[in-house]
Amino acid sequence: MTDRRFSREWLLSDAAVLFYLALLAVAVHVLSCQNYGYFRDELYYIACSKHLDWGYVDQPPLSLLILQIVRSLFGESLVAIRILPAIAGGTIVFIAGLMARQLGGGRSAQVLAALSALASPIFLSNAGRYFSMNAFDLLFWAIGGYIVLLIVKNNSERLWLLFGIVAGLGVMNKYSMGFLVIGLVVAMLVTPHRQRLLSKWFWMGGLLGGLIVLPHILWEIRNNFPTAEFMHNVTYLKNRPISIWEFFLAQFRDIGIIWFFGFAFYFFHKPAKVFRIFGILYIVIFVLMAFQNPKPYYLSPVYPLFFASSGCMIELLARRSRLGWLKPVAFAAVLVQGIVAMPIVLPVLPVETYVQYQQFLGLVPEREERGAAGILPQHFADMFGWPEMVDTVALVYKRLSPEEQAKCMIYVRNYGEAGAIDFFGPKLGLPRASCTHNSYWFWRPDSWSGEVCIIFGRSNDTTDCFNDLRQFFETVELAAFARCKYAMPYEDGRPIFICRGAKITLQQLWERDKLFI
Repeated sequence: MTDRRFSREWLLSDAAVLFYLALLAVAVHVLSCQNYGYFRDELYYIACSKHLDWGYVDQPPLSLLILQIVRSLFGESLVAIRILPAIAGGTIVFIAGLMARQLGGGRSAQVLAALSALASPIFLSNAGRYFSMNAFDLLFWAIGGYIVLLIVKNNSERLWLLFGIVAGLGVMNKYSMGFLVIGLVVAMLVTPHRQRLLSKWFWMGGLLGGLIVLPHILWEIRNNFPTAEFMHNVTYLKNRPISIWEFFLAQFRDIGIIWFFGFAFYFFHKPAKVFRIFGILYIVIFVLMAFQNPKPYYLSPVYPLFFASSGCMIELLARRSRLGWLKPVAFAAVLVQGIVAMPIVLPVLPVETYVQYQQFLGLVPEREERGAAGILPQHFADMFGWPEMVDTVALVYKRLSPEEQAKCMIYVRNYGEAGAIDFFGPKLGLPRASCTHNSYWFWRPDSWSGEVCIIFGRSNDTTDCFNDLRQFFETVELAAFARCKYAMPYEDGRPIFICRGAKITLQQLWERDKLFI
């Protein structure tokens, strides 16, 4: 009888409700994950996971180690590689609710915090839509923020050891975890929490984190800091220029509006004065990021702390006689935001229906990078065209004689094209792709005779591509075009050439075309 009563009580408890919301978040991603195709970066990540190392040009190694384990155990299907990011998204939902509880919030505050993490457009997008380091980055920030919350609330200094481990693993997943560490230290320095900097546990935690990151640092030194070159190029050559004001406004578009109540909680709710460090932390991180020409979503990992505090603040305000309406309005706003945003950020609609939905809302595919946008926004467009492109390359390859096929190098222009050929190509008899983009640059072929090469044009301008390639090959033949109207514009109509008689060595080609961006 006691066990049954206990079970019933738990099934209706605050923790159970948070668990249900977390399961809902996982289900949303799992049920939609097969609707389109592999994302460009996923194909690249799969290739990287086959070349395990302590670092890569554009990222640290942890997420790729995770992917290699997943591939070894469960295969490479869309469900297999996307299930862990989906679970990470569900865990973030649960942690947001736990944060609200630690801040003193009741059930409504906890549920509103968890629901905000579930329905926020950028969390719907990055916490499970496809395999990437972003989903795990959000999770490491959430876990790290929760640990600091416990330290601040309970003076649990020994937890700095756990925070150091989480921060170290977080940096080994994505460098942005460093912003949390920097923001935290600065926020501690300007608040009474500065005394915690004298704790031996704080420094021991920092040492643990440093030891975890050390192998990657040594890899960067050994390879002449390729990531520094990559990050410079991304900031100044790839990302679309964005003003600080635009960066700020994008937070409301991507996150929602009720998170702003969290500032009132941290700065104006007197019983929460001890937690003001989190409000200052946000300001520090915002300033650090805003001056680096960022994409707006870079700031998103900090928001679970503000979903939690906003839930608490709205719960407190709703207790006032004239503000009782605030709670249902907040819940409604979060739900409507999630329902409207879901088809925009997740592949829940057939692509033709999505285009109609986009037009109905009056939306134009946004550019976060400098390239032109197509029919679909990039986060969907990069899920289309890869099998078709590889099929086209296979047809071109089969036109070569067996002797030429044995000597042929397939040379492409970016890691998405290379990853697609390496993923889909073996079943069609294609050799692995060669490419100088990011980490593919390190995987240069051992040798190449220069007699024959299938090459993707640098752009969709066929004449320009001819003029470029004729400088380096005796003969240049236009063989085909890669076509997919839903792909990114620079992939739809990409010319594919058969080139013979190279005037350039493999070493010269690699030096000429090196591209870290």
